Amino acid sequence: MNQLFKPAAITLLIVSALIIVSFTGKPVIPKATGTKLNPRIQVAVLLDVSGSMEGLIEQAKAQLWNMVSTLGKARCEGEIAPKIEIALYEYGRSSNNVKEGYVKQINGFISDLDSLSQNLFSLKTNGGDEYCGQVIYSSLNELKWDAAAGQASYKVIFIAGNEDFLQGNLHYTKACSLAKQKGVIVNTIYCGDKMQGIRENWNLAGECGNGSYTHIDQNGKEDEIPTPYDSLIYSLNHKLNGTYISYGYGGAAYKAKQAEMDNANASMSKAAGIKRINAKSNGAVYNNAGWDLVDARGTGAVDLAKIDKKDLPDSLKNKTSAELEKIVDAKSKERNYIQKEIATLNIQRNTFIATAKAKNAGNKNNGATLETEVEKIIREQAKRYKMNIQ
Repeated sequence: MNQLFKPAAITLLIVSALIIVSFTGKPVIPKATGTKLNPRIQVAVLLDVSGSMEGLIEQAKAQLWNMVSTLGKARCEGEIAPKIEIALYEYGRSSNNVKEGYVKQINGFISDLDSLSQNLFSLKTNGGDEYCGQVIYSSLNELKWDAAAGQASYKVIFIAGNEDFLQGNLHYTKACSLAKQKGVIVNTIYCGDKMQGIRENWNLAGECGNGSYTHIDQNGKEDEIPTPYDSLIYSLNHKLNGTYISYGYGGAAYKAKQAEMDNANASMSKAAGIKRINAKSNGAVYNNAGWDLVDARGTGAVDLAKIDKKDLPDSLKNKTSAELEKIVDAKSKERNYIQKEIATLNIQRNTFIATAKAKNAGNKNNGATLETEVEKIIREQAKRYKMNIQ
């Protein structure tokens, strides 16, 4: 008898629970478990690499570090620093796959800024058709955009170019529809006259994704203003590089890439080199836990007591775990000190430059560049996600 009545009893309990809920209107909801992930800032940069865009590519190489520094100042509620990831696409190259609209992903979302900079320096211009709708759609469809429920991540696309926005078979409205579904803002940057950009429909995509339309002079260059702080900052950067300890497969190659990108940016201009150094002074943004032992230990990526000595540089392979801990601790403290010194000098340098620009405001070129427009847009849009950029 008991076995026969068990199903009925269970049913009665369920019905009773439903009746109680219907009368109280307060069902018991289990509390969510698990660790809340930090919000992200995900940026996809889509660059026209057709023949007339050499100036745009040069600006992109230099402006990367200003964008990174701006993003690195973002703080969410509770002073949480969001994780920053940047993806890069090129479009308009005739040698790219025609079936994919001459669009190519250079890298997906990464936080390895040296590799990102290296990828930017590898871009070369070439003639081709520029399919804006296609490259926006491809970036939305291919990249791993943050989809965590209730997570206020700032997800944004910057597309820059100078041909008719409506070229290609994939209409921009299809891309915009996908952007809205994924909560991604689309910003368009026309390289040329503002009204010409509107005539070529560059304002349309910005409107559909709650983004911005702006224009720049792709051949414009920032005024180079020497300061008393420049040589000091470069000297500190040399010392900063000395605090990195490569480890693991390819670690030495990544450390070499760090120096390579220092030189590449400095070769563009002293200002470009310093902007990179300034970004490197923010350990939350410029973090190399994948190959640097100091960052890896700081993020908990490695346990020095268990690390395989084969993964270490020759000078450290015979060190005991205690000796290794002491060396890494010393490098970590040295790095923190140097980064603070660089940050302080950079503030003084910026003040010096601002004063010089104010004195010569009537004689200097104040035209919009990729750097000035991207920073302006980021500062405005980050507020929508309760992110404060200091």
